[in-house]
Amino acid sequence: MIFGLDFSSVDWSEMLTGTADTLKMLGSSTIFTIILGLPLGIMLYLWGKSENKLTRVIYSVISFLVNILRSVPFIILGIALIPFSRAVVGTSIGVLGMIPALVIGAAPFFARLVETSLREVDRGVIEAAQGMGASTGQIIMRVLLPEARPGLLAGATITVVTLVSYTAMSGMFGGGGLGDLAIRYGYQRYEKEVMIVSIILLVVLVQLLQMAGDRLVRHFTRK
Repeated sequence: MIFGLDFSSVDWSEMLTGTADTLKMLGSSTIFTIILGLPLGIMLYLWGKSENKLTRVIYSVISFLVNILRSVPFIILGIALIPFSRAVVGTSIGVLGMIPALVIGAAPFFARLVETSLREVDRGVIEAAQGMGASTGQIIMRVLLPEARPGLLAGATITVVTLVSYTAMSGMFGGGGLGDLAIRYGYQRYEKEVMIVSIILLVVLVQLLQMAGDRLVRHFTRK
């Protein structure tokens, strides 16, 4: 008994399973978020600077859609995307069923961070590459992405931490993981011990991810 709480009643095997499910959701959604968000952010950066009217229109439309997805609270977005998740992966519950909603919720957020990081690249470096005859693809791969790497890593860290909170919220509409345990046992059954352990594990996970991200940013930041 600690402060009137009996942690011996906690099913630790279920906590371990919940932690594993959270890590699975986090890992899978992070990969797909980066795969979708990175090129989307690059396109937003390039199209936002274009003087072509058609390109500017396309940029305005995509930018508007990105802003809409970013403005919808994840718990509402996840519920709204239940039919989409069922159509894409065959289920709308559990680890697999949450991945589409997690990716759609986080990819636009990450894309904006990518766009912001690319805008911070020194214009002189880009103009120098253009003066040497570098193509757009070469500028992106050899100038923009390497120069923006610390900002991109910082953005990726913020996104992953945000995804941790999304995985916890997914427990409200059929997701697994620690959020599901906290809601089913900690909230619905008033088992405070499960709630506290779930919170501690989520806090530890966020701290580890933030520390790893900060270390990578420091490593790739030029002195």
